Amino acid sequence: MDAPAGLSTGLGADSTPVDWVARARALRPLIESAAPHSDTARELAPAVVEALHDAGLFRLLIPRAQNGAQLDLAAFVQAVEAIGQADGSAAWCMAQGSGCSFAAAYLAPEAAWQVFGSDPRAVLAWGAGVSGRAVRAPGGWRVTAGWSYASGSRHSNWLGGLVPMVEAGGTPMTEPDGSPKVRSFLFPKSQAKVVDDWQTIGLRGTGSDSYSVTDVFVPDALQFWRFVPSGHPGTLYRLPLGTIYPMGFAGVALGLARSTLDAFIEMARGKTPRGGTRMRDNAAIQSLIGHAETRLRSARTFLLQSLRDIWAELEAGGSYTDSIALSIRMTTTFAIQEAIAVVDMAYHEAGATAVQMSEPFERRFRDIHAVGQQVQSRRANFELAGQALLGVPTGPLFL
Repeated sequence: MDAPAGLSTGLGADSTPVDWVARARALRPLIESAAPHSDTARELAPAVVEALHDAGLFRLLIPRAQNGAQLDLAAFVQAVEAIGQADGSAAWCMAQGSGCSFAAAYLAPEAAWQVFGSDPRAVLAWGAGVSGRAVRAPGGWRVTAGWSYASGSRHSNWLGGLVPMVEAGGTPMTEPDGSPKVRSFLFPKSQAKVVDDWQTIGLRGTGSDSYSVTDVFVPDALQFWRFVPSGHPGTLYRLPLGTIYPMGFAGVALGLARSTLDAFIEMARGKTPRGGTRMRDNAAIQSLIGHAETRLRSARTFLLQSLRDIWAELEAGGSYTDSIALSIRMTTTFAIQEAIAVVDMAYHEAGATAVQMSEPFERRFRDIHAVGQQVQSRRANFELAGQALLGVPTGPLFL
């Protein structure tokens, strides 16, 4: 049976329930103080990586059998959100790494233990898209491929990626419907060539580099199909892996928006523009803050309550359905888009103060707009939602 919502049995043999959201909130001072360093270095500060490991926050979605937390959906988002209030890059790496670590539920127990269970500091990262080829070999596959946008790759020790499968003789494999047969393949980072090419305006600390492998052998046990539920008996794993990313990235966006709006409210309480009245006494500012707070709370509540409803449905024996997929897609896209709007308002109204790197606006503004460029936040997702509601065929709601 799964633990109560928001709590888990902890790591290893310790059966004491853990408040994972409180653990994440406790790290905010350290992570926030290190955020400028992470941004400049284009990777998480070593102290941040160690703190996330020590708190078990890279293991929130790993099954308990592999010493993970196996956390419920709403608590996972709130934990990411808490880190996002401190630093968008740290929260992004936590969310992305959690999505990748969801792979543990797809692997056979022995393989999952090899990757995740035996090493308490194991981190799996992978990039976007389908690349290269995996050629059939005795006991496994010879993989040659390359990917980009591997968030967290600099502190990872495992990498992976989606690769088309090929017979030993060179014939491409196909699914029953004739489409190419593609699977996720995992391999030690030491077997890959990583290229330092992460030069961006936002989420700089994620170190989302490119990487490639050439003729690397991957055993059968370390490949899997991640676009369906894994079959693991836990409630969490009745969802396919791809649904985790929009939840996590929505948590990042909500955290960034919360800290940005809080910083603006604090500034408005004390700032008096030259030759004007105090910002707190300005009716336009009062209205904007009230509106922004309402938008942010509404988006957050909509997302978390939807995730709790989905969890209850799955825990009662339900299965992953188009209705659940639609709910996740709508609530996560809406949360990200509303978070962007709140940050934009605060940044603009903060005036010249906002452009100063010493103030709490500039980096968060860059980070939220990097979040907004990712596929999970695109406005076209609402078109998908409308098509689904109207009965128009959409294809998969998640990539």
